Amino acid sequence: MKKTFIILVLSVAYNIANAQTNAIKINYLAPIVKTINLQFEHALNESSSVQLGVYYLSWAPQGTTTKFSGYGITPEYRFYLTESTFKGVFLGPYFRFQSLKLSDTSTADDGVYTGYQGGAIIGKQWLFKDKITLEAFLGPCYGGGNVKVNSGTDVFNVDTFNGFGLRIGTTLGFAF
Repeated sequence: MKKTFIILVLSVAYNIANAQTNAIKINYLAPIVKTINLQFEHALNESSSVQLGVYYLSWAPQGTTTKFSGYGITPEYRFYLTESTFKGVFLGPYFRFQSLKLSDTSTADDGVYTGYQGGAIIGKQWLFKDKITLEAFLGPCYGGGNVKVNSGTDVFNVDTFNGFGLRIGTTLGFAF
């Protein structure tokens, strides 16, 4: 399953990279929560685009003994309401798949969290000198998932990823 998923992600990224109107972006605030988050956006026409985001995280929320590490993928469709693709205000429904290894730092128990999340964002993207992108976005989301305990009897706290939440971010990128 993982190999098929990785091949699919690489195939989509390759096709996006070989198209004519694209942007590659990084969420530059993500390292605050020990995450690397990259996005590839491809313009479909003057007012819409598709985006594929991938992230890797290694994070232990304050006040818990649970450490999360793993990846996620976020396909998104964007409707630009003003100006044109890569410029202006946009709305974006999205879906996210996550696969995270869990470990309890106090008991050495471990497990895997597989989760899904969906929502919509509103944001604004600026394009400087037809090459540099800057964007900010936020919106509600809802998610859920399952935990499979591999060793131990720990019940992992995955409330951070389940239920209602807020997706927020800022990116800096390069359009080509």
